[in-house]
Amino acid sequence: MKQQAAGVRPWYRGAVGCGLLAGLATLVQMGALAWVVDDVVSNQATLGDVAFGVALIAIAIGVRAVAQWGQEVCGQACGLRVKQQVRARLLVRLQQLGPVRLAARHSAGLASQLVDQVESLEGYYSRFLPQMVLAALIPLVYLVVVFWLNWLAAIWLLIAAPLIPLFMALIGMGAQRLNEAQFQAVTRLSGHFLDRVRGIATLQLFGLAERSVEEVSEVAHDYRRRSLKTLRVAFLSSAVLEFFAAVSVAVVAIYIGLGLLGYIQYGPAEQLDLFSGLFILLLAPEFFQPLRTLSQHYHDRASALGAAEGLVSLLEPDADEAAPAESDRSDETASRELVPGAVELVNVELRHAGRERILGPLSLRVDAGEVVALIGPSGSGKSSLLQLIAGFIAPNEGTVGVQREPAIAWLDQRPLIIQGTLADNLRLVAPDASDESLRNALTQAGLGQWLASAPGGLETPLGERGVGLSGGEGQRLALARVFLSPARLVLLDEPTAALDPETEQHVIAGLTQLAASGRTLIVATHHPAIMAMAGRVFAIEQGRLSRIERSADARETNS
Repeated sequence: MKQQAAGVRPWYRGAVGCGLLAGLATLVQMGALAWVVDDVVSNQATLGDVAFGVALIAIAIGVRAVAQWGQEVCGQACGLRVKQQVRARLLVRLQQLGPVRLAARHSAGLASQLVDQVESLEGYYSRFLPQMVLAALIPLVYLVVVFWLNWLAAIWLLIAAPLIPLFMALIGMGAQRLNEAQFQAVTRLSGHFLDRVRGIATLQLFGLAERSVEEVSEVAHDYRRRSLKTLRVAFLSSAVLEFFAAVSVAVVAIYIGLGLLGYIQYGPAEQLDLFSGLFILLLAPEFFQPLRTLSQHYHDRASALGAAEGLVSLLEPDADEAAPAESDRSDETASRELVPGAVELVNVELRHAGRERILGPLSLRVDAGEVVALIGPSGSGKSSLLQLIAGFIAPNEGTVGVQREPAIAWLDQRPLIIQGTLADNLRLVAPDASDESLRNALTQAGLGQWLASAPGGLETPLGERGVGLSGGEGQRLALARVFLSPARLVLLDEPTAALDPETEQHVIAGLTQLAASGRTLIVATHHPAIMAMAGRVFAIEQGRLSRIERSADARETNS
């Protein structure tokens, strides 16, 4: 949190400066008001006699209003920029982790961190931090003035002032723990609710929909109870601080009243007059006001610290992620020397936390326009190798050289299909593509007849995750997106798995056209027809690559 504050220091100083100016304007306003009242009451002064004092009061009020506006603007700018910095770091971090490592985290929890927890940082930087400085400077200035007017009243203010920060800190520690628990609860609630929504069809089939509603309601009530606990602590802290401030002001008022009446003969009480007594009495509430304002914003600090715990756990790299940063830099250097579509892996190793080495060390060079097939038993690392090439995960050792411009196309067994029309799904990769281009891509992917029979044509509605399409049709739709994509490198992970023989033939025909277009294809597969398409076939065994030499007949058939 200190690191984030360093980036917004000018706005932070602006908020403090404006707040200090508002405090000085308040001092001038109260002094001028006490002088005007004293002159009117003691000397029966006319309006013309006190015109300067009245003008000074008006000017001080105007300056105070402008300074408070400036403090609010600077504070909001400070908080806004911190949120932008933190969100940018989180997005970069999510990109570094990639979809593979993020699979262990719930998407709803990540969304809660990106939105709710980042929003909770704003109050800490826009209000609490500037007010913490003002709560030390402004009362000190007022204390010096009161000490000059009456040192006995200043001593009482000096005694009462530390009680407010003391109780604020004691109550604030409990509030911070409650805020941390509250953020954890809302993250769990987000994931719990999203899981139930995603599985509502399955829950209805098994007659568990009502039970799921009760579970969500129970979790929501738990979050409500936690929120009320946090609010109770906040209200308690405000009540305690208001009590001590009110008692302190009352004691000062009693002292001034008794001193003016002559009942107190000790110390400087005999020198009290209407001006000094009224000035001190007007300054006493303003003396405690910065501390009271700080107490009001203290829950912003507790909320920010509670949010920071979760954000730090996401931003800090794990032990097995220490090496990839260096590999990423080497990747960028290597990719500049490669033409689009080419791939070069040099001494690559991949490990996951808590597991032995998955891949490596291995090296591989794939030229642009080449078709390479990867074979091996399930769990041998074929998908991990494709994920390395795609940049979804970073290697622990070695370099992955890939020219990522203009793009890399990815096709696996479960293609992404969004809710929308057929054209919407195709334009994910080519937003400016014409309807004719979309139809051509669908024809190349083997969906020409399906499109002709669809009543809505390109405007045929599709549900999320491909509702409205069979598995093979969804796979061919994803293949059509590859045809539309400008990508020169295409990575395919078991593209024909779980397809019927007829659909397999359509997909393989589409892949054949794709290979003939000059694109680079790297395919993880078990299908003989796809292996026959490949110029080279590699087997992955115990994390190592070994080339499979095919017979002359197979190479001739491929040619």
